[in-house]
Amino acid sequence: MRFILVFALMLLASPAWARLEIDITKGHLDPMPIAVPDFLGTTDPERETGAKIAALIAQNLTRSGLFKPLDKASFIEHQSNINVQPRFADWRIIHTDALVAGQITIDKDNRMQVAFRLWDVLSEQQLVGLQLASTPENWRRIAHKVSDAIYRKLTGENGYFDTRIVFISESGPKTDRVKRLAIMDQDGANPTFLTSGNYTVLTPRFSPTAQQITYMSYATRTPSVYLFNIETGRQEALGDFPGMTFAPRFSPDGGKVIMSLVQGGNSDIWVMNLRTRQRQRLTSAPAIDTSPSFSPDGAHIVFNSDRGGSPQLYVMNADGSGIHRISFGEGRYSAPVWSPRGDLIAFTQQYKGKFHIGVIRPDGSGERILTTAYLDEGPTWSPNGRVLMFTRETRPGAGPHIWSIDLTGSNLRKVATPEDSSDPAWSPLIQ
Repeated sequence: MRFILVFALMLLASPAWARLEIDITKGHLDPMPIAVPDFLGTTDPERETGAKIAALIAQNLTRSGLFKPLDKASFIEHQSNINVQPRFADWRIIHTDALVAGQITIDKDNRMQVAFRLWDVLSEQQLVGLQLASTPENWRRIAHKVSDAIYRKLTGENGYFDTRIVFISESGPKTDRVKRLAIMDQDGANPTFLTSGNYTVLTPRFSPTAQQITYMSYATRTPSVYLFNIETGRQEALGDFPGMTFAPRFSPDGGKVIMSLVQGGNSDIWVMNLRTRQRQRLTSAPAIDTSPSFSPDGAHIVFNSDRGGSPQLYVMNADGSGIHRISFGEGRYSAPVWSPRGDLIAFTQQYKGKFHIGVIRPDGSGERILTTAYLDEGPTWSPNGRVLMFTRETRPGAGPHIWSIDLTGSNLRKVATPEDSSDPAWSPLIQ
């Protein structure tokens, strides 16, 4: 895939502070009305691509739960030139707060340029103007980047639309399940299998560059941690450990992989330097220590351990010192993962026959539950720390699927996948 280049910033209206702003910390809010007309073009291919880009932008904004794209049938004005200010009164009549305007040109060498503007209808000011270049085949990435720019301007935080999800695609009967490593866009589009299904793979995780994946594989007799290069397709076992290794995850700088190693029936946490391949043992308790996750600054690690009698959440320094427990609720805690913002840790809790996805502050305060179902597990954060994806089974015998929910516990949505799916992991924003 060719990467999109953002090569110009257009600020053609007089600078002004936006009057529009969404407070995304509220538990319940009314989505902002926004108009996303088809992007303009002079040829049929340009107009067709412009319609697809506008539709995907509207879908992205809708899925965020923060925006309400208006029905195009309600539009009074139909712009023919995005370099001319809109007739704002026509947009206020249909209760539009924000307006997106875009235009596409495709030259004879199949190079596509997309210009777009975001307008504050109430203040009659341009908020964002961008021009992007790529090829028509990359129209989806263009739409995701425009969506991110809109989200960033109107919420004050980075978007998460130009991202990918690595996950486990599942098929076949429960007694003979085929589990393949797969990857897709964050909205479920463009799913691609990365492994054949000849052996089971589990718990994939992205590197900070989104170019590598680490996961556990049963490719050999002993389950082991592997690295997968997305560009080349090359797979390699991570070291020659004497026992089973599992639950891998990259450090924030991508230079290390932290994981669990089973020796003599005991599971401890180890970390490996990917450049030197030196490894370091971080825990050594007679307990099951697993599911480690670094804080965004790399200074601390959260993990799951039953050293206190039941599986709970613990935090330690990156060198293994200073271990202390942070969860004290009822039930069993597992699968902790630190938010990219550093302010929260997401987890799975099993209690009273059901599974829950919750969040807790790193000091153990502020614990709250976001979801509850027959089986909810394995949360993963969007790169802006505002949305979680996880695996859900709605009833006994039902296949697993990927779902998402925002940090307030609202906007629960199922993510479309071609087969049953589990173990999602969210990439950083794609560069």
